[in-house]
Amino acid sequence: MKSQQSTQTMKPATAAKKLGVHLPATPAEFQEGVVSRAELNELQANPPEWLLALRESGPHPRPVVAAKLGVSIAGLARGGVTEALTTEQIEALKDADPEWLQKERATQAEVRKETVRIKKRNAERAES
Repeated sequence: MKSQQSTQTMKPATAAKKLGVHLPATPAEFQEGVVSRAELNELQANPPEWLLALRESGPHPRPVVAAKLGVSIAGLARGGVTEALTTEQIEALKDADPEWLQKERATQAEVRKETVRIKKRNAERAES
């Protein structure tokens, strides 16, 4: 007996997160419906104009803003950035290079170095 496979769907918020876009900036029909796995794959493979525009100019969700600024999401919050930002706003922040951004970038660099050090140490222990 074969079981019937159901179509896997997700909420618009989940789909927006997977696409790396800010949900309130997406078209109403995207926000109001559900997205199947096939539809998500199609959006990723052949992005429509609205998706290309959002990815290029924003507004971008906080994980994307953090990545573009080279800081953590917590670092954004400490810096007072709690909303989605456009590419233009991100570039303006980079140009202004406020003290909090410099500090958070330095912190992020230290975290990355420590992660590499721990990974190397664990690899050496595994070899022994």
